Amino acid sequence: MVRRLPPLNALRAFEAAARHGSFAKAADELAVTPTAISHQVRQLEDLLEVTLFERLPRGLRLSDAGRALAPDLTRGLDHLARAVGRLGDRPLAGTLRLSVLPSFCIMWLTPRLIGFQRRYPEIDLDVMLDANRARFDDRDGVHVGIRYGTGDYPGLVVRRLMGESVFPVCAPALISGPRPLCAPADLRHHTLLHDSCLLDNEPWLSWPPWLQWMGVTGVDVTRGPRFTDAHAEAQAAEHGLGVMLGRSVLVFDSLQTGRLVRPFGMSRPADFIYFAVTPPTMADDPMVAAFLDWVEEEAAAFAAKLPPEMRGDPAPGGPPELAIRAIATEA
Repeated sequence: MVRRLPPLNALRAFEAAARHGSFAKAADELAVTPTAISHQVRQLEDLLEVTLFERLPRGLRLSDAGRALAPDLTRGLDHLARAVGRLGDRPLAGTLRLSVLPSFCIMWLTPRLIGFQRRYPEIDLDVMLDANRARFDDRDGVHVGIRYGTGDYPGLVVRRLMGESVFPVCAPALISGPRPLCAPADLRHHTLLHDSCLLDNEPWLSWPPWLQWMGVTGVDVTRGPRFTDAHAEAQAAEHGLGVMLGRSVLVFDSLQTGRLVRPFGMSRPADFIYFAVTPPTMADDPMVAAFLDWVEEEAAAFAAKLPPEMRGDPAPGGPPELAIRAIATEA
């Protein structure tokens, strides 16, 4: 594959200027003059045929194109620097401790860890299934945590992994059983499975707003099995116990193999996103950096395989988004 890239110096100049918001500070970092930085950025803009900065009387402001380019470019240069820095070093070896939500670990991470093991055979992972937040201190010894939330984790280095969508799923047998599940109204005749550990800010995983949005009445939402773990809930759904609200990241593999199906096409972007986090003091540790790079690459490859409606991209004013939020607020 031929990679057609702009000159590396131009990319470095833009990335440094974007990070600092200043040609002068970027020049100090790269040991050149501000004029040289300005020239390199202008060259890059000409090559890409876009404007990357708005030149203001008192400084710089990234354009829309600049904001789109800067984060990926920073990550790419970081990866490149670490790859070059590892040349000549001994293979990475040691124990890396992870704190991961049980359902995410079992249903997404574990099936993919063989790829990390093949790349770094001398690193032994110590995986702690933990729904609580790691302290990253000497007591828990955690190096990296996988979080599901808004990304607001003060004091930690945060890597965005992927979003997801939520939609009803069930075993194939319920689609063609004695009471076929073909339309939302058919839910009246089926058992609903519930997540019993929901927080107040997770209404999209609760049945009452979904039933109201789908126009389904006459369902007693106080009935039905409850689970404290999404993996156990999904196992129950696969065995035909009832219908659950599935999260695309967690149920995609089961959908691919046919163990679960979507009875109707409705879906809604989740409000939370998966992130990898680590303390700043650990971020440059070679083993930590290796895992963060790998899990970020794995998440990007996985997200690229998802159908658009499962990626968790916000629907621009779409009915599911507005309806679920409004109903949850009224409840």
